[in-house]
Amino acid sequence: MKLLSTRLLTPGPTPIPDRVRLAMAEPMIHHRKPDFVAVMDETQDMLRRLFGTEQVVLPLSCSGTGAMTAAVHCLFEKGERVLVAEAGKFGERWAEIAATRGLDVATLSAPWGSAIAPERVTDALDADPSIRGVLIQLSETSTGVQHPVREIAEQTRNRDVMLVADGISSVGIAPTPMDEWGVDCLITGSQKGLMVPPGLSLLAFSARAWKRAEGVAPSCFYFNLLKEKATLLSRSQTMFTSPVSLIIGLREALRMIFEAGLPALYARQCGLTAMARAGISAMGLELFAPEHYTLGLTSVKMPEGLASSAVTKKAAELGVIMSTGQAPMKEETLRLAHMGWVDWADILAGLHALQWAVESLTGRKLSAGALDAAMAAWHESMKECRTNP
Repeated sequence: MKLLSTRLLTPGPTPIPDRVRLAMAEPMIHHRKPDFVAVMDETQDMLRRLFGTEQVVLPLSCSGTGAMTAAVHCLFEKGERVLVAEAGKFGERWAEIAATRGLDVATLSAPWGSAIAPERVTDALDADPSIRGVLIQLSETSTGVQHPVREIAEQTRNRDVMLVADGISSVGIAPTPMDEWGVDCLITGSQKGLMVPPGLSLLAFSARAWKRAEGVAPSCFYFNLLKEKATLLSRSQTMFTSPVSLIIGLREALRMIFEAGLPALYARQCGLTAMARAGISAMGLELFAPEHYTLGLTSVKMPEGLASSAVTKKAAELGVIMSTGQAPMKEETLRLAHMGWVDWADILAGLHALQWAVESLTGRKLSAGALDAAMAAWHESMKECRTNP
């Protein structure tokens, strides 16, 4: 029987609301004309509120990796030393981008599934005053781990050290007030919590990061963020051809977010995360990140001898699309995402598909009651949010 629809529970791309899709289907407008300036001005105001910053938030026509590259090129000179927090695939990507830029990379590693302890960053900075930047993920998408960026910022903000945070799977999912915390660069992508198709990234610098960027010689024609900033502030445009439809879609998604309010958004993400974790634990499967877990994404250890690719393929027969792990954990973990335009019914469907797939492939029954446990966790989380908004 042909499925009527699928449920996309992957850590990007994520489902797109009808309002966003319809907004992007409107007739094309020109990126150098007044109609687009109005779109940019409204979008910019909402982006600053989302990022928690008084600075501009630059829209860039690229994936999140492009924004990571732009940050490294514009904040650091070739040969400068940076500290990379490496506890997953995207921590490794920071190291690769920095090395390609010609930076001197020091690595602070932790096992996959673990977070980088703030005191380790403090010790590394104390031991090596030549370090000029700390590159880290807020949410390590490959593992479902949340790094303690707020605590790390308490150490970097009083030093000549830039804190550069990949918030690609955090912004629009968990609170990320960069000015309040003291984050110098915050990056995200359109295709996760912001509920827009891939292809657009967003980047903000702190005031002191912009000052540092002024002293770094341009090393990339396209990713010249000082010129992007000047173009945005003077003309409410991007330096090159704008991804018009994506920015129109982003404006509509941000309108939806602020109609409900950020507290409601974060409360829902807490509830969905609690649901997923409770349901997975109740069925007897093991969480890959038992502590320091992120919102919006839950990683599951696969039973011995069972490949995650087989489970995701089987679950897709029920119309539920999930992701395997990545790199060395590709077949050992499965990632159930619950970010963006997802509700509690999607999580119940995801949990049911996960349990059915594992049972079908192994021939053994998992513990009953996963869906009941998930709903109980949802109601408890919502009750807590109503009590402590």
